[in-house]
Amino acid sequence: MKQILHIMSSPKGESSASRKMGKKLVQQLLEKYADAKVVEYDLSRMKIPHLAENHINTFFKPAEQRTEKDRQDIAFSDKALLDLHHADILVVEAPMYNWNIPSTLKAYFDHIARAGHTFKYEYNRDSLLPTGLLKNKQAYIVTSSGGVYSEGKLKDYDFVTKYVAFFLELIGIEVTAIFRAEGQAQFGPEEALNRAIKRIVADVQG
Repeated sequence: MKQILHIMSSPKGESSASRKMGKKLVQQLLEKYADAKVVEYDLSRMKIPHLAENHINTFFKPAEQRTEKDRQDIAFSDKALLDLHHADILVVEAPMYNWNIPSTLKAYFDHIARAGHTFKYEYNRDSLLPTGLLKNKQAYIVTSSGGVYSEGKLKDYDFVTKYVAFFLELIGIEVTAIFRAEGQAQFGPEEALNRAIKRIVADVQG
């Protein structure tokens, strides 16, 4: 049985384009994998602490030396890692906010980027990047934006999908596809969303 980890980060509710796309994508995946289990992380409604000194110190402290406070400090991180390790498929919603990802998603990434758990300081060939430890996992990235960033003059300013894809691949997860409700200011929110949903249906079921 496959497990789908659905990560939502938009602070908006039902009007959010990225949430609508993510919901549709999960529905399509459930049609493809009928027995799949879905675990949801709605980051805008969870209390995710931004990294502080106590978190970082505890990450690198041997488990047997951790105090009860240490364990409480990294409880979110440990739970996030457990759900991530169990997941086969990730659906990551990353709407563009001021040319970057929501801070809640960055905080989530900070809590799952842990040496010995999702990567190790081992360098392959001439690479200067750590080696990812997560294997046999795939991810779909869902994003939304006012402008068109997949091509044209704004392509170099797409810091969202480039960063999210880089991060996921760094820890070993294969990025299968990126779905965009882009050009909302140009085509209108409804048209941009419809285009994205049509591609989701075609790509996942195809």
